[in-house]
Amino acid sequence: MADAGHTEEFTIDVLAERAGMTVRNVRAYSTRGLIDPPRLEGRTGYYTDAHLQRLVLIRTLLGRGFTLAAIEESILKSPSTAAGVALDLINIFEAESDEDPTELIDRAELASLAGVNPDHELLAQMIELGLLEQVDENTVRMLQPGVVRPGSAAVSLGLSPDSVVDIVPHMRDHLEQISDRFVHHVSRDVAQPFLDAGLPPEEWPVVFEKIDKLIPIASQVVVAMFRSVLREAIEVEIGHKLEELAIERPAE
Repeated sequence: MADAGHTEEFTIDVLAERAGMTVRNVRAYSTRGLIDPPRLEGRTGYYTDAHLQRLVLIRTLLGRGFTLAAIEESILKSPSTAAGVALDLINIFEAESDEDPTELIDRAELASLAGVNPDHELLAQMIELGLLEQVDENTVRMLQPGVVRPGSAAVSLGLSPDSVVDIVPHMRDHLEQISDRFVHHVSRDVAQPFLDAGLPPEEWPVVFEKIDKLIPIASQVVVAMFRSVLREAIEVEIGHKLEELAIERPAE
């Protein structure tokens, strides 16, 4: 441990424990050049928070499906401060919401919300869509309660289960395209100037605050536009149905 007033230092065992990985993995990443060499004192290496941030970033990216080769290529081209910035950005987008936590629910209770029996295929289809997770024979976990509950309510109001199951992937696909576009513009207009300036620490709070505020703004715009487009679509559909009715029942 460093003297008071100096950067905290710790051994590889402590580093591995704090990073949530094995000492063997830490040594492997060090060998690949993914973390800087430690400060040596005799035969003992001492690591800092910079090493820890880099390892946590590696673990986080691996958990999101990135290959080690892709992570290696990105990290080796990044400045030493990039790990902290990346983790802060990930934390912004993954901030827990009290409005929509995962939720355990009895299969029978969930089925009753949709007005179907507990063995109805709707529940199995929701599991396939990644909306539910089977916990035990009688219990499921709602991974996205904000989707599951409204979807179940829609079924109870007369929308067929097949319709709900059909709509969800389409909505997800289109929202992914919208999200990708949004992230592209935020990256270009907000993050890139910050990166081009060399990640000045004094600008971190400003950049993160901007991104943090842009997320709910984007959500509000999506909801408002969807309501408007949905209203127009309903009016058009009603118009078509009235025209069909008029054709089927010509005036006498």
